[in-house]
Amino acid sequence: MPEGHSVHRTAKQFQKLFLHEPTKISSPQGRFTDAGLVSGQQLTKSEAWGKQLVLHFETAAIRIHLGIYGKWKFSTFEDTPPEPYGQVRARFQNQSHVVDLRGPTACEVIELDQVPVLFDRLGPDPLRPDPKQLGRESFIERVQKRKVPIGQLLMDQSVLAGVGNVYRAELLFRANLSPFTPGNQVPSDDLEAIWDDAVALMPLGVRTGLMLTRDGYLKGRPKKDDRYNVYKREGLPCRSCNQNVAIGLMQARKLYWCPKCQA
Repeated sequence: MPEGHSVHRTAKQFQKLFLHEPTKISSPQGRFTDAGLVSGQQLTKSEAWGKQLVLHFETAAIRIHLGIYGKWKFSTFEDTPPEPYGQVRARFQNQSHVVDLRGPTACEVIELDQVPVLFDRLGPDPLRPDPKQLGRESFIERVQKRKVPIGQLLMDQSVLAGVGNVYRAELLFRANLSPFTPGNQVPSDDLEAIWDDAVALMPLGVRTGLMLTRDGYLKGRPKKDDRYNVYKREGLPCRSCNQNVAIGLMQARKLYWCPKCQA
């Protein structure tokens, strides 16, 4: 499932290619039956909050959540747009660009005044930090009132929006925090460090398209095996202590951690 940095990258692409452009919206697959409600209108804003993408048009908005199987394909054309292939849920087209959406969990038209309601249901997004640090305070409060493990809470989009399995594993490792620690037992200083780390790391993903989480590799384009400390490194020596990285399941999702560094 795409994590928040990927959704923010898509929002920026729409902003760059479609902003203030009349946009034809169709559903080659036929399942997005409300496409005609906003087709032909101008895109006025494109934004992401966590894993939710919202495209604002003149009279309504489209909410998109990719889920596990959703994918985007951006294409350019000169005279004739390429024919859609496969199960295209929604197609967005202007005079020179076409974007196809396949397999999303959600693709729906919503009223413009429902966008703030949608965002209010989500936790703070590290990619939308505010100068007053209200997002960090909200994150700490949401974690510390729960008794469930911090590894579970970091994947809860009502606690922290945009973090998925990769950032969950890496943020906890960098904080030397066990994923099994109950939220109400995690010190505020540790939660502040996790939030600030996410605010520092996730914009790198937006800029590069890569989830870079290792110090020394944050400015380059390392091989995939070199990008992470523990994610998908089960059975391999921890880069810090040589203890073998462990793997387990938490709410049916794979969990990676170092039993020594994160005791």
